[in-house]
Amino acid sequence: MNARPSRVIVVDDDPELRALLRRFLTEHGFETRAVDGGAALDRELARMPADAIVLDLMMSGEDGLAICRRLRASGDLTPIVMLTARGDPIDRIIGLESGADDYLPKPFEPRELVARLSAVLRRTRAPGDVSLDEVVRVGSLAINLSTRTVTRGEATLKLSSREFSLLAALARSRGRPLSRAQLIDRALGREAEVTDRAVDVQIARLRRALGDRARDAQLIKTVWGVGYVLVADGA
Repeated sequence: MNARPSRVIVVDDDPELRALLRRFLTEHGFETRAVDGGAALDRELARMPADAIVLDLMMSGEDGLAICRRLRASGDLTPIVMLTARGDPIDRIIGLESGADDYLPKPFEPRELVARLSAVLRRTRAPGDVSLDEVVRVGSLAINLSTRTVTRGEATLKLSSREFSLLAALARSRGRPLSRAQLIDRALGREAEVTDRAVDVQIARLRRALGDRARDAQLIKTVWGVGYVLVADGA
């Protein structure tokens, strides 16, 4: 039996771009829906969940940042690729801080959006070489690489796909520091084109999700001049 196509929702208030992206993504194998704003997105998600969301930053009314923050605050971790006409690095960082999984400035080649979506979906799904219920334990953390779930003690933690990918990369190298370049390569994908600063932002978000305070981090420690390392609590 063939796997179902990935479900993608495009959110953009430009009807021409919305129609173009829906047609292009459908032609490239995605099951694509397109809506004009946050309220319509909510209705679509209630009707049928999505595997990924393509979200325009600059929209009238509720903009993309507000929608992204609202979804994450509600516990919705659907991967989000943010689109914006602004290419300034600070805008990219703001988008990532809001919970977006990737960022693509306009104008862009539609094939690049396909590549970004495919990369986000690969990071979201369990790798094919992971055995059933492979769990990495680091101190109080239990990281299930197959189901992409994380617990700390008795609590199940909510992580975005990008946060989980970073944690999984650190877990596979537990006790050994990884540089920012290595984290980009192993967790975020070379095509992500993220900066070292963006990695720091994502690590800060991951620490918050883990309940790991930055000033006296017990799980993800900063190795100055190198990068980050995952250790057992209190190590």
